[in-house]
Amino acid sequence: MGKKASLAAWLLILAILVAIPFSTGKFATYLTIRVMLLGIFAIGYNLLLGQTGLLSFGHGAFYAAGAYGLGLFSLHVSSHPLLGIAAGVAAAALLALFIGFFCVRSNEVYFAMLTLAFGMMVFALVWNASDVTGGDDGLIGVVRAPVALGPVRLSIARDPQLYFLVLPLFGLCVWTAKRIRQSPFGLVLAGIRENPIRTQFGGIAVHRYRLAVFVLSASFAGLAGALEVLLESGARPFMAHWTHSAEPILVGLLGGLGTLTGPLVGSLFFIAMREIVQRFTENWMLGFGVILLVVIMGFRGGVVGTLAHWLATLRARGEA
Repeated sequence: MGKKASLAAWLLILAILVAIPFSTGKFATYLTIRVMLLGIFAIGYNLLLGQTGLLSFGHGAFYAAGAYGLGLFSLHVSSHPLLGIAAGVAAAALLALFIGFFCVRSNEVYFAMLTLAFGMMVFALVWNASDVTGGDDGLIGVVRAPVALGPVRLSIARDPQLYFLVLPLFGLCVWTAKRIRQSPFGLVLAGIRENPIRTQFGGIAVHRYRLAVFVLSASFAGLAGALEVLLESGARPFMAHWTHSAEPILVGLLGGLGTLTGPLVGSLFFIAMREIVQRFTENWMLGFGVILLVVIMGFRGGVVGTLAHWLATLRARGEA
């Protein structure tokens, strides 16, 4: 796809997203916010797995760090949403810096198991530190205070208003992920994914790059967690559970790990399928699992990767 066609496609998607609160009901607006939050989580995770080749089972901990960071900041310091979001992202980044220091020197399965262990430690801490985190009840009562920008105060009390806080942050995350993938930093990450030993022999400090992308990916997760607290007015301890860390993996596999748009398409499929299956059966997890299995097995490169392959095949036949 050429640059003009790509720009036109992104502008069309932006126009559709802007129109959703004005042309649909409250539930559709809420679901679109959920898709964007999962999209932020997934594109950040894709920088780690799809771009660098590192599988983490501990990203729920960073999602929870962002959520509880905003929640505690809002309840005890200031209810300003932007300051709370910044506090949540900072909490996730600092936690990732600490955990990553111990994890990035390990490869493949050892890295995955270390992140799982640290993630479950964070979950246990959130669950048991009830005086601070609220324990199994979580943090409740986080209010959506207006966004104060100098003399201007923008209310986000209703979901359609919150939507226009989430949308620009979502766009910023997509743009940032795109720039990272196309930058020299992103090329080094791709080299680490393909052959970390050869990359290290080329004079690249592989561990530092891994730590940097680990912290970046966790910051995306923290942002998504902080925004969910504003959406749901509270934080839940199961945000930190390892099963929550599996969501961006499934989303990436659904959409396609090797692309920027794959996690975004996967997020849309994931939320839509879950909502549809829940309407037809109480055993929605079984039905949802079967559908996910069929999609993942039938579309080995994800939806985006498979469609790109089909288009390339049709173009080659046309030229022949």
